[in-house]
Amino acid sequence: MSDTSLRVVWVYPDLLSTYGDQGNVLVVERRAQQRGLNVQRVDVRSDQPVPTSGDIYLIGGGEDRPQRLAAERLRRDGGLSRAASNGAIIFSVCAGYQILGQEFINDLGQREPGLGLLDVVSTRGEAERCVGDVLADIDENLRLPQLTGFENHQGITHLGPTARPFARVRLGKGNGTGDGTEGAWNDTVFGTYMHGPVLARNPQIADLLVKLALDVNALPPVDDRWYEELRAERIAAATAAP
Repeated sequence: MSDTSLRVVWVYPDLLSTYGDQGNVLVVERRAQQRGLNVQRVDVRSDQPVPTSGDIYLIGGGEDRPQRLAAERLRRDGGLSRAASNGAIIFSVCAGYQILGQEFINDLGQREPGLGLLDVVSTRGEAERCVGDVLADIDENLRLPQLTGFENHQGITHLGPTARPFARVRLGKGNGTGDGTEGAWNDTVFGTYMHGPVLARNPQIADLLVKLALDVNALPPVDDRWYEELRAERIAAATAAP
């Protein structure tokens, strides 16, 4: 696959990169390179236009004010929405996940329009924050192993009729609605509350993004021992917790 190139875009690392989320772009980059792919990584700061020619776009979490600023600039720029309409693959975490939805509550307590790339609406929970390890079963249509990650959010995300739950929780709060859902996805756009960074804990998700971007059903195998040791450690820690 060495003659195949992949353009990976990390969106607004200056605003949306909490809890090690920038590790997600490193994992996608590494997993693609292990398969002999030529990877062009593009880090797009919030004062730069978002290119529309990317194959995979990654967006992390952030605090409330940076989230509002990011949403405002992404709406004004329009590049990410155009990339999505062109079939680009988008993977978002926490604040980034909320931004991709229809709307969320910003740091001023107001309803902030999202990009509408996922049919979800996020509100602010009145109860305690959702904090801790999460174990969940990913939508069987994606054919992925159990999801492990760390959540830390006050938001509650409600799925609309065209959004599918990314996973259903066994441990943790996920979307915080009490219905057991975690994250959301459609054909090319994914959102989750999982940090960790989530793709280091779940490298098969990174592989899925690469396969979707390349429109292939399988990738050559790689040595997953390090990842599996990390996954086993975190799953064991989560299940052993009181």
